[in-house]
Amino acid sequence: MIKSWMVIAAVAFVVALAGNVFLNSEDQKWFGRLRRPSWLVFEKLIPLIWTVVFIGLAWSAVIVWEQEPGTLGTWLLMGLYLLVEVVTISYTTVTCKTRSLQIGTIIGGTGAILCAMLAISVLPIEKWAAILLLPYILWSPIGTYVTWKMAHLNPADA
Repeated sequence: MIKSWMVIAAVAFVVALAGNVFLNSEDQKWFGRLRRPSWLVFEKLIPLIWTVVFIGLAWSAVIVWEQEPGTLGTWLLMGLYLLVEVVTISYTTVTCKTRSLQIGTIIGGTGAILCAMLAISVLPIEKWAAILLLPYILWSPIGTYVTWKMAHLNPADA
């Protein structure tokens, strides 16, 4: 029997993979040449940070699903989890394809707001599901701020 965590993990993986299919080497070169804030000394840790954030997001979804599997309310919450991931994954692709750090800032802020709404929505269902969203809620504004600062350092790419 397929477990709920397997389905949620598979969906999260497919969405993450699909978001990166559209990127090419020119997109990566564009992003790589952008100036960064001098205090951004932790850039090499960002992939690890996002991995932890996405694990928390998926684990939270599993907890919520297990509370009331298959109900309309749970399906709606799964849709919100999916929306948070799609918005988050779209950051890199859309920012690079449009060559616009302002759009990246908007996407980052949107993800932060959506995840905060999700945490508020799941808190009455299961406290741990909301707690597992805290890494996203804490990190996303930092990532959004970095993008906003980069837009000021790279006005031609804002």
